[in-house]
Parts: sequence; C-alpha cells; structure tokens
Amino acid sequence: MIAFDLKCSLGHGFEGWFASSGDFEAQQAAGLLTCPLCDDKVVHKALSVPNVGRKGNQMVPTASAAPPSVPPAMGEVVNSPTLPPQMVELMHKMAAVQTEMLKESDWVGREFAETARAIHYGEEADRLIHGETSQEEAEALAEEGIAIAPLPFPVIPPAAKN
Repeated sequence: MIAFDLKCSLGHGFEGWFASSGDFEAQQAAGLLTCPLCDDKVVHKALSVPNVGRKGNQMVPTASAAPPSVPPAMGEVVNSPTLPPQMVELMHKMAAVQTEMLKESDWVGREFAETARAIHYGEEADRLIHGETSQEEAEALAEEGIAIAPLPFPVIPPAAKN
C-alpha cells in the first residue's frame, strides 16, 4: 500500500491509501476520490516529503517494536478534527445560501468554460451558470477577465440525482 498526501480544490489536506500510483490515477479519473471534510470530488496529490528509511546499519533497535500500521478502511476518516458548533452552523447556513442561489442558475456541466466565455462575449444571454471545469481552464477564464468563483460545497449534477 502507498499513502499519498491529497488535497481537494478547497485546500483541505488528507491522506489516501492506494495499491499503487496507477490505482490512485484510475480512482481519480473515475471520480471515486472525495474530500472527507467537504465531499469535493476534485482531488489531487499534494506535495509531500518521501518516507525514506534509514539504512539497516543505522537503525536503532527498540525493545517493543510497534506493529506495522494498517491502512484505514474504505471511507473511514482518520484523525478527523471535531468542528466547533459555531463552525458547523456557519457551514449549514453557507450550504443553504448556495442551494438557493443554484435554483436560479443553469447547470452547464463540462461546458462551463465555453458557456462562460459565450456569455462574457455576448454570444449567449447573460445568466447565472454553474458546472465543471479544470483548474487550468478556470485560470484561463480569470486571465481573460471573466468573473468566476468556485462553489464552497460540491454540487451533484442534475442527471446524477435520485
């Protein structure tokens, strides 16, 4: 098993265990990775320091060697901080505001960048939209002067709702 330091698009850091680097990439491509704090599905490897063990002749023997660590079960949150009640209340209020705002917004899915450009340049009617885009596309939109903002909480595409 390999442990990777991971980050979501909101900057939350957490750890994930994978059978291999390829396993991480496959799960990321399939959208199976989510942030344990906010359920964001935009998850990337964070910079981390590699764990390089000492040479055998440099190791210090201990009387009671600890057993090897066991990776957490799928979906289990380890060392998750308990949020203060005020923070939980604030997050619920923010989620409610986002939900109300999205009622007036059109889901454009992966066509977000193209639709935002078309609205900005007057090729489509001015309206609120939300969807998905890459970090690179978001940066390109911002460089063009197109006003965009990430949503604080993940959104389930309408077609994926039960």
